[in-house]
Amino acid sequence: MRWRWLDGGKTLCVALLASTSVGLASAQQYPLEIEHALGTTVIPEEPERVATIAWANHEVPLALGIVPVGFAAANFGDEDGDGLLPWVEARLEALGAESPILFDEGDGIDFEAVAASAPDVILAAYSGLSRSDYDTLSKIAPVVAYPEAPWATSWREMIRLDSMGLGMAEEGEALIARIEAQIASTAASHPELAGKTAMFVTHLDPTNLSRISFYTDNDARVRFFHDLGLASPRFVKEISTEGKFAGEISSERIDELMDVDILVIYGGQPLIDRLSAHPLTSRLPAVERGSLVMLDNSPLGTAANPTPMSIPWVLDDYADLLSSAARKSE
Repeated sequence: MRWRWLDGGKTLCVALLASTSVGLASAQQYPLEIEHALGTTVIPEEPERVATIAWANHEVPLALGIVPVGFAAANFGDEDGDGLLPWVEARLEALGAESPILFDEGDGIDFEAVAASAPDVILAAYSGLSRSDYDTLSKIAPVVAYPEAPWATSWREMIRLDSMGLGMAEEGEALIARIEAQIASTAASHPELAGKTAMFVTHLDPTNLSRISFYTDNDARVRFFHDLGLASPRFVKEISTEGKFAGEISSERIDELMDVDILVIYGGQPLIDRLSAHPLTSRLPAVERGSLVMLDNSPLGTAANPTPMSIPWVLDDYADLLSSAARKSE
């Protein structure tokens, strides 16, 4: 199932979310206590005004039928410049809601804008909150932070913690189950992915390929590989220590990456040309075979970092790209 614009209009397929409750749940006992990496948050009563900060946390209340009073504007993959990714815009329309206040986080958290939205709770399960950020936000409203380390929260943990902050833990678990079922169905239809190794490279500078940066097993992008049946190459596994979501290797050690079947990279043809011409990176089997998935500043490129509402939107297309690269490695 995907959400699509149909017949040039704005018809939204919401099959994945059709059984989701609308409105805040009332079965939770208050006050709620939620433990996370920065402490324990106490939510004294059922929140009516929900704000979120950082990447994609707003998708949890939206998926559960709640429109936040404010959330961060999209700063990547927003093709029309309105601050909303297409699945968010579609969900707002399906809920009959106007666009909420959008926080500009280009230079960090806009604390004044968050405070002006007058929230009862602030959701930030997927974020890079510092202790100072957390303390400042906590003066505005109770804050739900990440469970272990900054920017290392999986989409499941994001849903689980943020839905707890809404008093909708059961609804959150049901949403997780529905998304997992869709992923399992897609993975089953792509058996060629099973066991192949994939490496997600961060943004590379085509003019300087002396070092290769990549995401570790702690990053949501790589965990999404695992959801689809892919495995991590040996070097990525070795460097994936607790709390570390990115790593780096010198191109002079390129021989340590010879077991990489698929490379996923943000970039386009100029980067492919440079990788193929470089005396070291050109030796990578994935580069030689063309087992590359190139992502750009589009909704698909954005959604490679899986979130509750992006997964239904791009899953099939993303799996097809990975499948094409995997077949070249056979």
